[in-house]
Amino acid sequence: MILYLHGLNSSGASHKGRVIREQLAPIRVLSPTYPAHLHKQAVDRLVEELRVRVSEAESQAQPLLLVGSSMGGFYGQFLARQFSLDHLVMINPALRPWEVLRQVVGWQNNLALNERYYLSEEKVAATRRYDIQEVDDGVQTTLLLDKGDELIDWHIAESIYAGIGDLHCFEGGSHAFEHIQEAAMIIARIHRNLEAEKR
Repeated sequence: MILYLHGLNSSGASHKGRVIREQLAPIRVLSPTYPAHLHKQAVDRLVEELRVRVSEAESQAQPLLLVGSSMGGFYGQFLARQFSLDHLVMINPALRPWEVLRQVVGWQNNLALNERYYLSEEKVAATRRYDIQEVDDGVQTTLLLDKGDELIDWHIAESIYAGIGDLHCFEGGSHAFEHIQEAAMIIARIHRNLEAEKR
């Protein structure tokens, strides 16, 4: 089972989530919609989701992968420390949103949900409470990074997880992540290996 977490101005019906679902069929891929810009509410909603999915995966002896893109990667990094998950995959993760989001403070349009909201300095600063200071704690992690990401410097994630996570850095691309087909193959391979371990 795979739980995909979308980014800031997106939804559970995002392009990346859809590609992963299609490419990995018949593996079950769930992509809940959650309020990514409301950090406490986002974490609370995802905690509820994970409680259900962890129990479900354990009862069926299935692996559970958490895949997060951008802000979904940031939340995934935090949540992977709260639950017993088999693997964390982060795609162009916003690991320092209190820095990155400062450049977009103001009115935002989430076209995926037809929603307009105000992203304040306070909301941006509040993301720090979900930071993970020590990532070398045994959580199995894979990072998929586009070097051409125009919003987030890929070197940040690389420097945090160098020697700890499995890093795949792609030339070019953008924050939208043009290498989703390659990512789907990597995620499928991780899932197959975890299934084999559980047999």
